[in-house]
Amino acid sequence: MRLAVDSFALTSNNITYAAFGDAMQYWGFYPVPEVDDGGWGCIPVWGFATVRESLCEGIAVGEKFYGYYPMASEAVLLPARVGASGFFDGAEHRRELHAVYNQYMHCGTDPFYSASSEDLQSLLRPLFFTSWLIDDFLADNDFFGANVMLLSSASSKTAYGTAFQLIQRSGIEVVGLTSAANKAFCESLGCYSRVLTYEQLAQVKADAACVYVDFAGNAELRRAIHTRFASLAYSCSIGGTHVAQLGGAKDLPGPRATLFFAPAQIKKRQDDWGPAELRKRLVQAWQAFTGRVTQAESPWLIVQRHEGQQAVEAIYHEVLAGGGNPRIGHILKL
Repeated sequence: MRLAVDSFALTSNNITYAAFGDAMQYWGFYPVPEVDDGGWGCIPVWGFATVRESLCEGIAVGEKFYGYYPMASEAVLLPARVGASGFFDGAEHRRELHAVYNQYMHCGTDPFYSASSEDLQSLLRPLFFTSWLIDDFLADNDFFGANVMLLSSASSKTAYGTAFQLIQRSGIEVVGLTSAANKAFCESLGCYSRVLTYEQLAQVKADAACVYVDFAGNAELRRAIHTRFASLAYSCSIGGTHVAQLGGAKDLPGPRATLFFAPAQIKKRQDDWGPAELRKRLVQAWQAFTGRVTQAESPWLIVQRHEGQQAVEAIYHEVLAGGGNPRIGHILKL
């Protein structure tokens, strides 16, 4: 089946896919021979695509699907387990990769879908689901006995989605850590108990019982937090927005920095609650979050659309460098 990729989002989440491409098998979804030689690879993106050619029973030309596509103008997939809700890509090279990334949702039956919110879905849906799962994972573990949550890269969409969930928890202080340039933006969101620059870390008491939720991947910052907080209860590694400062986590004081893998928490909750109940909770949380994000008087996100190879390259380099206005969300088309 051949699909035209209509549009996709490019965020720091996609930079994380590249930075952790080997460790988390993200390069495996749309492999190219050069990646094995240390050259170019294809970064996956979230977006929408329309069927242009189909030899698959149950999928017609013109149908639209949300899912995990290559950063390209089109994609060729091998549908399997086709149903009313969509299909899974059954390509041989994807069979050992996690099902969450192999599923394509039919826009005609997807409870999250509305035509007016396509851009928000591309930009925020996978990020917010990760945010929701981080919050759920921490709550499921009683916040590891801590009451202070330290979130790095606080201006990133996954971080403030997590903060939006955490701030609703009784007795939890949510501290956003960010650059001086993004401090005012983070404060304007209203989902952090307080916002500090990375240089202001000493304003959090050294004996605070805390959890570090690391969206930045900054090795120097991680070591500073592990060194300062003797009561650090858990260190949760999410992403790598600070690409130039990425580094290992060996020989750190305190708890081992543990990579968070969202599909594992999804599976746990599907087992605990069943898929229908999990979907219901996610839909409710998604509607509450996007309602706040799009609030007319003070929107958290403003969408900008770009088309063409040069535009995609320019936005990629901007996001890679950690530049640009954090309130802007980029939707691209090749």
